[in-house]
Amino acid sequence: MVLGMACALFAALAYGGASVLQSVAARRAESGSGLDPRLMVRLARSVPYVSGLVLDLAAFVASLVALRTLPLFLVQSAVASSVGVTAVIAAAVGVRLRGREIASLVVLGAGLLLLATSAQPEQGRPLGLGLRWALLSSVVILGAAGALAARRNGRSSAPALAVLAGLAFTVVAVAARSLTVPTPLWHGLADPGLWAILAHGVLGILLFTTALQRGSVTSATALTFAVETVVPAGIGLGFLGDTTRPGYALVASVGFLLTIAGTLALATHHLTLAPVESGDQPTAR
Repeated sequence: MVLGMACALFAALAYGGASVLQSVAARRAESGSGLDPRLMVRLARSVPYVSGLVLDLAAFVASLVALRTLPLFLVQSAVASSVGVTAVIAAAVGVRLRGREIASLVVLGAGLLLLATSAQPEQGRPLGLGLRWALLSSVVILGAAGALAARRNGRSSAPALAVLAGLAFTVVAVAARSLTVPTPLWHGLADPGLWAILAHGVLGILLFTTALQRGSVTSATALTFAVETVVPAGIGLGFLGDTTRPGYALVASVGFLLTIAGTLALATHHLTLAPVESGDQPTAR
């Protein structure tokens, strides 16, 4: 459990830092029409974006390790807390946080602490072959929905793109939690659950990057991780055998609610990370 908790904490820190780097790069990039995969090609020349992707990859691997032994409601809540990391980093570079945002960070931390004390470490329950194929095929539905949402240019499309990114990452989390590691390892290449992780991971990054380009970094991050936390938690508890320690169900519930409340409170806090004129200070608005 110690390794899993360490990996979940690292994932939160890395995802939070990656969101800031990717937001800066996405806002500098040329905006395309619709859900444009070429955006990833243009951003591949950006050092901040590539650095963010490296952090994303490290966080992704860490979260996969954590999901091998820890329930989805804990790991995904830890990932959601990266919006707090994003806010702290933004504050470190000059964005003013108000008392409301500071209180939200405290609530977020308290919720994670309660979840950590209540989680029951154990392996996830494997999904049937049909369900794993369904997870893989859902990439077509989410991709089509993302393309439709992206056709609405401007900030109005950012929330929908962020929610769809959260759903894509939900599939990644569920598939990873239920994934069985075969012997020999190369047999895993025939598992649709593995390809579901890869396909939805790429789609989620594209959707999330497009949302960052069009809207607030904190709002996009918070919406994505709120969806990525609530939906997998319910699936894990209902279908994958996730449980709390005996007698800690109420503690886990309170911790989960505090984590989501802190995340959503930060979602209304718009952080301006773009360069400002000389003599001005970045500010929250």
